[in-house]
Amino acid sequence: MILIEAVLGNVADAAWKSRLVDANLDRLALDHWEAQKNRFRKTTSGGTEIAVSLDRGAFLRDGDILLWNEATRTAVVAAISLRDVMVIHIDALSGIAPELVLRTCIELGHALGNQHWPALVKGTRVFVPLTVDRKVMASVMNTHRFENIRYEFVPGAEIIPYLAPHESRRLFGGAEGPVHSHVYDHAQPQGHAPVTRRQGIS
Repeated sequence: MILIEAVLGNVADAAWKSRLVDANLDRLALDHWEAQKNRFRKTTSGGTEIAVSLDRGAFLRDGDILLWNEATRTAVVAAISLRDVMVIHIDALSGIAPELVLRTCIELGHALGNQHWPALVKGTRVFVPLTVDRKVMASVMNTHRFENIRYEFVPGAEIIPYLAPHESRRLFGGAEGPVHSHVYDHAQPQGHAPVTRRQGIS
């Protein structure tokens, strides 16, 4: 068991791009719910068991480098999968009468709430993560025939840059649902392999 207490960098960083050329990448596959935790245990695709224990308020990003072994030129890299998101554009409502804006927003909120879909309003856009098949969500929107509203489906990774950390957790965490994982505690749990504090190996 290897303890990870800090992120070394990201594969997108200029300093790491050249260093990772021809390197072996050992993926730590996470869904977004798991990535929003700062303490958890998990095994990489290469079979390395790690315990992540980051500072409070720190969370992993896709491509974060958790461990680097210079001798074997192997990096443990976080690979975070996000669901697609339905983006509802309501900017056109600004050009209609206030009473119609109010009615449309109430009807839209009722439609989303009736389906129990989590949603996040950001400016003139409403973000709704896919919790059911895309065709089902499109059918619901088309059935209501909202005027002055359009929608589209985009990859979740394209939405992340526009969100604050708490908004990201609210949007994607609710869609993924709880993921059962072991939470690392500073006291050594019984029945687990010893924890080795290691991040960079030269």
